[in-house]
Amino acid sequence: ESSLWRSTDYGTTYEKLNDKVGLKTVLSYLYVSPTNKRKIMLLSDPEIESSILISSDEGATYQKYRLNFYIQSLLFHPKQEEWILAYSLDQKLYSSMDFGRKWQLMHERVTPNRFYWSVAGLDKEPDLVHMEARTADGHTHYLTCRIQECSETKRSGPFSRSIDVSSLVVQDEYIFIQVTTGGRATYYVSYRREPFAQIKLPKYSLPKDMHIISTDENQVFAAVQEWNQNDTYNLYISDTRGVYFTLALENVKSSRGLEGNIVIDLYEVAGIKGIFLANRKVDDQIKTFITYNKGRDWRLLQAPDTDLRGDPVLCQLPFCSLHLRLQLSENPYTSGSISSKETAPGLLVATGNIGSELSYTDVGVFISSDGGNSWRQIFDEEYNVWFLDWGGALVAMKHTSVPIRHMWVSFDEGRSWTKYSFTSTPLFVDGSLVDPGIETQIMTVFGHFSLRSEWQLVKVDYKSLFSRRCTKDDYQTWHLHNQGEPCVMGERKIYKKRKPGVQCSLGRDYSQTVVSEPCVCGQGDFECDYGYERHSNNQCIPAFWFSPSSLSKDCNVGQNYWNSTGYRRIVSNNCTDGLRDKYMAKMEKCPGKAPRGLHILTSDGKLVMEQGHNATFIILMEEGDLQRTNIQLDFGDGIAVSYANFSPVEDGIRHVYKSAGIFQVTAYAENSLGSDTAVLFLHVVCPVEHVHLSVPFVAIRNKDVNITAVVWPSQAGTLTYFWWFGNSTKPLITLESSISYMFTVEGMNTVTVQVAGGSTLIQDTKEVAVHEYFQSQLLSFSPNLDYHNPDIPEWRQDVGKVIKRALVTGIPDEQILVALFPGLPTSAELFILPHKNTTERRKSSEADLEQVVEILFNALNQNLVQFELKPGVEVVVYVTQLTLAPLVDSSSSHSSSAMLMLLSVVFVGLAVFLIYKFKRKIPWINIYAQVQHDKEQEMIGSVSQSENAPKITLRFRLGCWTRLCNMPTSLALHACLSFLQDLASFNCF
Repeated sequence: ESSLWRSTDYGTTYEKLNDKVGLKTVLSYLYVSPTNKRKIMLLSDPEIESSILISSDEGATYQKYRLNFYIQSLLFHPKQEEWILAYSLDQKLYSSMDFGRKWQLMHERVTPNRFYWSVAGLDKEPDLVHMEARTADGHTHYLTCRIQECSETKRSGPFSRSIDVSSLVVQDEYIFIQVTTGGRATYYVSYRREPFAQIKLPKYSLPKDMHIISTDENQVFAAVQEWNQNDTYNLYISDTRGVYFTLALENVKSSRGLEGNIVIDLYEVAGIKGIFLANRKVDDQIKTFITYNKGRDWRLLQAPDTDLRGDPVLCQLPFCSLHLRLQLSENPYTSGSISSKETAPGLLVATGNIGSELSYTDVGVFISSDGGNSWRQIFDEEYNVWFLDWGGALVAMKHTSVPIRHMWVSFDEGRSWTKYSFTSTPLFVDGSLVDPGIETQIMTVFGHFSLRSEWQLVKVDYKSLFSRRCTKDDYQTWHLHNQGEPCVMGERKIYKKRKPGVQCSLGRDYSQTVVSEPCVCGQGDFECDYGYERHSNNQCIPAFWFSPSSLSKDCNVGQNYWNSTGYRRIVSNNCTDGLRDKYMAKMEKCPGKAPRGLHILTSDGKLVMEQGHNATFIILMEEGDLQRTNIQLDFGDGIAVSYANFSPVEDGIRHVYKSAGIFQVTAYAENSLGSDTAVLFLHVVCPVEHVHLSVPFVAIRNKDVNITAVVWPSQAGTLTYFWWFGNSTKPLITLESSISYMFTVEGMNTVTVQVAGGSTLIQDTKEVAVHEYFQSQLLSFSPNLDYHNPDIPEWRQDVGKVIKRALVTGIPDEQILVALFPGLPTSAELFILPHKNTTERRKSSEADLEQVVEILFNALNQNLVQFELKPGVEVVVYVTQLTLAPLVDSSSSHSSSAMLMLLSVVFVGLAVFLIYKFKRKIPWINIYAQVQHDKEQEMIGSVSQSENAPKITLRFRLGCWTRLCNMPTSLALHACLSFLQDLASFNCF
């Protein structure tokens, strides 16, 4: 259950509103419109129902609307109060233009927390939405569309390639994305919606992870975890466009938040630009550093001169300093370990300790009134400290797990504190709310008196502590400085603040009234440019990996100047004259350069593409004049394109391959000074849909047999075949669809093939009966069986079992195997197998086998074998006449010329075979056996030369040959060649 309460007198009294929202309604979230505080939206608990409640009168009344989706989060438009984006639990994004009364689906596969409203002044349409979504091809892309026009045809892809999941960041003037190829991450940025450019980090940073810390004042502060870092990140600062980054600070501490998110120990001081605090790992110790020029120079924090008792603190830099906790609180109802306010410039309050490194046990609370130059300790335990009255007063409450009654208030920036009681009964404090309006003079403390009691709300109104409104005599000036240096970020700044101890109210119209004037540029106003490193003598020296030819980096991005000084002025630094002309980038004409470092890659970084799909090629060049270099791209399939410069190819070149295969894609760049070439081999595949494993039903032990995987469609491009035999755990891998294998173990052997094509993997498994010797005979059936033949494997297996039962009884079950062939007319092969464990008595077993053969063949010749397929359908089993019987289940068609050639080969082979057999006078019915010794008889007769024998002998062998005609052409030719090579032992299964 849930309750909804409302106060219109800043928490003095509350009205319960359960009857206004529905007595049985369970609420989960409350949202207040950021552009119109009168508009409120409540969400119901999704485990009970999906609905929203809307109020337009500051929560006095509500209208309920049911939804057909479950909301996980909302994003309000920064300007339009009626426009809202809703993200559902099933990753769908919806939009509303009437504050949630009606919703429209925008996309079905959006990444959590990766959708953004347009930015005024940058995006042309105010209702444009930036999103990271998974498209139909299964890849993640950066997409944009308008909230009422977001069908698939209306969406745009500002970046043509697929991107990494959860990498899209739209922040101020910048858009960031990440693409990982071959295990390496590459980052791209778009400045003010210009085409994306690859972010340039030092060559060997090899980043594993990157977080955007700040994009204030046309510059990017980023934390990068490099290849050799685990619990630390390096800080990098960019140029205005966010492309070229230089190192600001190494080994900054990182940790995991409550929800698994990465937290970087970096804090930007509010109210004064350019001041940052960072916790850096130095020799396995965490130390706090501060910068006043946005990362160019860092130093340790000076510890307080005295402790709380006024005794001197014996702490000398660099062995001892002040260290602070810099992580912001994930609980919005506490002040956090460090805080500063825009309305109170120079005032910082933080939890920390004095010593050689940061400690999480020996803690106190410290305050600075001069922007971090000097510090004073105000508490020796952990406290929450809030700013009141625009920072003119501070209120502190002990951070503890035991109940408390008191809080402390200071009007002199923490130099003295007055104790106040806010409740008569000690309260377990869960948090507090500081009202952002009414000059921030009211707090609401909430908690409980005991673990079983209900929540208590305590309103604390500080207005009575302020005796009057402040006048001009109540203020004093404060000069910002950096250890006595008055110029910070190229300016001298003077702030107005209330005199310590004066208990007057600042009021709504309070202004810091900052007075600033530019300073003369000095060396500290410049930082080393991309590719340069600052040495101990403060000189910027090219890094070892930075070649002189790379100095003209801006020429490669269409600019007409390049920086030859190695310095660049710190972004948002306002210094003038002085060394400005010496260190500023020189406006020089870009020198002509031959193309070098040409690269070609696909948009998704993969080298496999499906036939008929768009393949997008990206061409990159490390050096060369982009505007005056011709580009040619040969797709390798007889089609090529050419461009006069790089402008048309920045978003990629698309091409559709109409056939499968491996194509050599060649890029060629040329200008008047030289040329360069890059090659890529692209595998174009047609997704394989089905594989049929063609194996002999029975094989002779220790004799090679051919095994074939028939794939559909047949023109699938380059495929990889993985073969498993028996109990083997490692496959044989081939690029051919056929393999020759020798079975060494008698009994049933399993054969499995997997066929890989692109991202598709399919499989088929068959069993092969392996024996020392066996006999076989082709069978045919009365025509009525064809009418009931659906030609599927399961039917053939079941009918084979029925035929096996219909044969003469008295023969052991394991000696009979019946296998039906695919296709029509229905045909089968009967295998007569030897007894198990008959190796030692080979001769007697062969005689037994001949008896079984004679019994079965006599029964078949006399039409004594029949079975009932279904009531009224009697099927007679015959010995096969000279008819066609397909060998494999294949839909492949054959050309007439190939078939004529095949038939010619078969009849020539037949003639040779008859002559060969006639001369040797060996019977036509054969027992297939492995030839063990040269002296051993190759073929052993199985039945007598009776008058009835020719009735089955000729048809048996010819029926076996003629089945070749229905095989795929390549397989049939292969079988015929094998036949001609070894007439005596050919077996056509």
